[in-house]
Amino acid sequence: MFDFILYPVSAILWFWHKIFGFVLGPDNGFAWALSVFFLVFSLRVVLLKPAISQMRAGRKMQKFAPQIQKLREKHKNDRQRMAQEMQKLQSEHGVNPLGGCLPALLQIPVFLSLFTVLRDFKPGAPSNYIFDADGVRSFVEADIFGAKLSNWIVQSDQELALFGTTRTDMIMVGVPLMIIASVATFFSMRISMKRQTEAAMANPQTAMMGKLMMYIAPVGAIVSGPFLPIAVLLYWMANNFWTLGQAHFLTNKIDREEQKAKEAEIAAKKEAPRPKPGQKPTAKQSQAVVQSPDSNGTETATAEKTGGGAQSKSANGQRAGGRPGGKKTQSKNRPGKQAASAKKGQRKRR
Repeated sequence: MFDFILYPVSAILWFWHKIFGFVLGPDNGFAWALSVFFLVFSLRVVLLKPAISQMRAGRKMQKFAPQIQKLREKHKNDRQRMAQEMQKLQSEHGVNPLGGCLPALLQIPVFLSLFTVLRDFKPGAPSNYIFDADGVRSFVEADIFGAKLSNWIVQSDQELALFGTTRTDMIMVGVPLMIIASVATFFSMRISMKRQTEAAMANPQTAMMGKLMMYIAPVGAIVSGPFLPIAVLLYWMANNFWTLGQAHFLTNKIDREEQKAKEAEIAAKKEAPRPKPGQKPTAKQSQAVVQSPDSNGTETATAEKTGGGAQSKSANGQRAGGRPGGKKTQSKNRPGKQAASAKKGQRKRR
């Protein structure tokens, strides 16, 4: 049913074994281990472009994370409307939410295919997908410090003896590989958590699930390790080491791209046409000045108001309205004061 995946996976493994087998020997266990490593690297190179798209989409989502948070608060009681608005917002910014899951989803059938191919390496088998009888025999006889690559720790003693190994040898090689795979899984999950957006981590459920997965996944490597072939543990370890290196490489790459974009934007603003000193600004520039006056404009208006007030004064210091600016030179006509002066003059005559 899954032959369209099994044959390509076995073909990639066969190709790398031909190369490393030529150098180290076809029955050498390290030649087969390196073949498994480079099987992982080959598949991850194919998935490199989707991984870059995933990281770029994550950076875009960080930019409009506040809008996402507002939509969640606005439509928290209407999940259907919130999903529609989120899809519309993601479409406007050119973000595909499924793009982030693509690399992880594509690795699942590859992992299952590798497990199936390794499980079918059995003593005396005439073939195993693209491998012929000699390829099957070479893999069955290959070992790393006595542990066979196609066997796992919890197999029965009869099956282990059939392959020419013991449980002690399997434990001595399998347990260190399980520990290394678990540690690599922890750090890869930790890096994945750091790449999460602030809006996503603001959600208590998302933050809690992320922290749980950061510790559950490494424990899963320890628990499931005894049930997996040694070659699958090698695949798991190589896959997590690739994830660590890829995260560091892609993060630096995206950071450089964003820095170049900012520098280009700043350069474009500097190269924008501006009026020369003494040149009359265009209509758009005049309109911009009117719409957003600065302190100079306020001072100019104040100066014009002051100048207008100064012009309203006359040359001899009189204010507007004809009143003199200095002391009063004309006495007002007051009848009461004239009557008092007349009475005082009559008293003096007497």
